[in-house]
Amino acid sequence: MEKKIKRERSSVTKTQIIEILTTRKEALAHKDFQKIFGDSCDRVTIYRALDRLVDEGKIHKVTGMEGIVQYALCQKCDSALSHNHNHVHFNCLKCGKVLCIENAKPQFELPVAFKVEEVQCMVSGTCPDCAV
Repeated sequence: MEKKIKRERSSVTKTQIIEILTTRKEALAHKDFQKIFGDSCDRVTIYRALDRLVDEGKIHKVTGMEGIVQYALCQKCDSALSHNHNHVHFNCLKCGKVLCIENAKPQFELPVAFKVEEVQCMVSGTCPDCAV
């Protein structure tokens, strides 16, 4: 069943989430946004804004090594219609950051009867900031 594409709605919370992800350049969990927003925004509003941004194709979900859902900025998606995240996600074992690596695309050869819809590839190691 296809997900119905919702009309984009502008909100201060959505705009701030995009600004935060643009500045931080890493995937963040809901709890991270709660810390950043503090008392200025309740947790339900943050959840709704994150879900809407995913539906609009502006951010995507990444499940980290601990099973925690994080949100990352979409780099090459034009809209929810061309929402594709078949790239590598890197989890730094030292600092815990989860980063999208756009120029590393996983490739799989499956039997003919299988059709790949989405690939989630998580690689763990040490990021350049921690390798120093």
